[in-house]
Amino acid sequence: MPNPLLRNFIFWLSTKKTLTDWIAARGMRRGFARRFVAGDTLSEAIPILAELSRAGRRIILNHLGENVGTRQDAENARDGYVQALNQLNRSGFEATALAGAAIGPAAASSVSVKLTQLGLAFDPDLSLSLTQEIAAEAQRLGRGFEIDMEESAYTAATLSIFEAVQTRHGNAGIAIQAYLRRSEADLDRLAGFAPKVRLVKGAYREPPSIAFQDKKEVDANYRKLLDRLLRQNGAGRFTAAIATHDPALIEFARGKLAEYQIPPGRYEFQMLLGIRRDLQQQIFAQGHPLRIYVPFGTAWVPYFMRRLSERPANVWFVVRSLTAEGKRG
Repeated sequence: MPNPLLRNFIFWLSTKKTLTDWIAARGMRRGFARRFVAGDTLSEAIPILAELSRAGRRIILNHLGENVGTRQDAENARDGYVQALNQLNRSGFEATALAGAAIGPAAASSVSVKLTQLGLAFDPDLSLSLTQEIAAEAQRLGRGFEIDMEESAYTAATLSIFEAVQTRHGNAGIAIQAYLRRSEADLDRLAGFAPKVRLVKGAYREPPSIAFQDKKEVDANYRKLLDRLLRQNGAGRFTAAIATHDPALIEFARGKLAEYQIPPGRYEFQMLLGIRRDLQQQIFAQGHPLRIYVPFGTAWVPYFMRRLSERPANVWFVVRSLTAEGKRG
């Protein structure tokens, strides 16, 4: 995490609709958002997915958007994820990315869903029902899928929905946030479901009572949780998705993978589209499975600004882009 003042300032900016509308109007047209977001629509994202596949990357696709307000919006989001799964199936990207390897649900291209996009904020039962439908379609296609973790207000409900879906379909993964103080206990709870766990640092603004605020504390908890995920891998309790762009944590992960002798089928690294592409290439060149989280959709500005708050270098990338835009008139 960067300086808390910078992080808080960026979060504050993200609530200013005039500013976010201005960014949205320019970001795709001028190109700087396309480093991090594959496009406004699924069809626009397909060429990016194809390029990643040709480069040997696994894919996880996310249709951006949170906190819908109506049942119709939630059902539309469900339809969008079902469409994305079928598009991934028709495209057969993993046949290119994983040539010569055994292709199964753990390796196949997939989607990751946000439950507030499926109505969690106003109707948890609806969110569960729609998530079950997405899981059923993924299962029909021989694929897994993943559930994102959002603000801490939704953590308990997200875990409950995951457990219900995993019990019924057995193909769900879930994100766990290392900056939350509760996450170690959540891993205790999840161990019996043998899930794929995507371990992330966390990108929402949370109070000190709920989340670690200092980067050193977050990093220490990430190492602690990751060691547990990898140490219990051999017992079949977890499959680890190591989601970080932090070189020190990546090096820690590589050491633990070697120490515990974990085969490639039981873990993968995950990184975000457009962030630390140098590290992405390094990890892949070393023979580690690498999946790229590819967001698309018109509701990209909140996601984009959280990426800025996580890594100050991204701020200067955007500033340079806007400055160049100004010079072009």
